[in-house]
Amino acid sequence: MAPKLSMTPPIMPMLGKVVLEEAFQPPFAMEKHTGTNLGLYVYPEREATYVSGISNIADRVTEARETGVGYTICSLTIPGVQGEADPTAAEEFATHSNNWIAEQIKAYPKELGALGAVSMHNPKQAVVEMTRCIKELGFHGIMVNNWQQAIKPNGESTLILYDGPEYDVFWSALEELDVPLYIHPSGPTGAIKDLLYEERPYLIGPPQSFAIDVSTHVLALIINGVFDRHPKAQVIVGHMGERLPYDFDRTHRWLELVEKSRGMIAKKTIYEYFKDNIWLTTSGQFSTVVLQMCVNLVGADRILYSVDYPYECYQDASNWFDNVNLNTRDKLKIGRENAKKLLKLGEYKDCDAPYHQ
Repeated sequence: MAPKLSMTPPIMPMLGKVVLEEAFQPPFAMEKHTGTNLGLYVYPEREATYVSGISNIADRVTEARETGVGYTICSLTIPGVQGEADPTAAEEFATHSNNWIAEQIKAYPKELGALGAVSMHNPKQAVVEMTRCIKELGFHGIMVNNWQQAIKPNGESTLILYDGPEYDVFWSALEELDVPLYIHPSGPTGAIKDLLYEERPYLIGPPQSFAIDVSTHVLALIINGVFDRHPKAQVIVGHMGERLPYDFDRTHRWLELVEKSRGMIAKKTIYEYFKDNIWLTTSGQFSTVVLQMCVNLVGADRILYSVDYPYECYQDASNWFDNVNLNTRDKLKIGRENAKKLLKLGEYKDCDAPYHQ
């Protein structure tokens, strides 16, 4: 059951907040890609809201307006393009989804934007679609639902991570376009699902598998030198960093004292990569204690407000964040100012609304 947040709204809630992990699913993909999500990822009492909100873009605009959100950035929900093991199907799904959301947000130019979806089977093709998303459709970045599902030549299922040199062309284009890549979780598949979760289904999704999978992928990017080869690349990680900040000290000491002597090619420390290349969002993680820990570890300059709609509720997120005991400067950074800079947002609803606690 969803946690019940009983907080009194603040005297002056922040207006113009920006949210950037707000899922959508085109109607043409609902039957194939969304049906199995309900039981795994949606609170039972939110199923009706989810079914409506995942494809009805007007729903999120209404909720955003009621909770002080000025700009909502939409992104294709899980498993999305990364769930398509066939390269051709994945490319077509990405193109159609990007075109669909581009049409939907046209009605709300001052309130809605999007992150593009790309197939990661072929990094050069991913660059083509990414470039179209940014330069032609006006999107603010790219979101991938973690690793790409694929099929080996022998017919076996596999997963593609983006930390190898063959993906340098993708990271170089990301730097050139100067937009971020959001790495979002997806559900476990194949051998991972069979071995770990077949008899432990209650750990699939938010309780455990999401954080494990994305944190593994982000650490792979670090240890295999992606950010050393592409120092301007920016990656966003939701859910307050998928538990990575909690383990910073232990991870840092082990990588520095052990793995570098074994040949690990990462040049900097995990703290430096999170300072220079990685951002956190508050999506689905409405905990003051966790927020304070992350502010202490990475700084308010690297944290972005988000909700995780329609899996989570705009009102729950707003009731929490608008009441968090942070100084005004840091609350403004997290609530909207960091997103303005990272995503190069122009004028939008309440973007410069005054705020005083």
